[in-house]
Amino acid sequence: MSSNIPLIQFLQNDLAVSPAAIEMLLRHPEQAYAPIPMLLWQYGLVSLHQLAQVYDWLETNSHIT
Repeated sequence: MSSNIPLIQFLQNDLAVSPAAIEMLLRHPEQAYAPIPMLLWQYGLVSLHQLAQVYDWLETNSHIT
């Protein structure tokens, strides 16, 4: 999880994903093999537009994740 801290901060601060939603995802069994952004979208926690924002952020910030 420590490698996901910048991503989690982005999700909470920029996209207003609740800490409870993120915690639920991190405990989810699929998290081990599915990308967090896709799980967020699959469970309706981010819109398709927000999903694109997450992937844009990941591309721009890949050096810190």
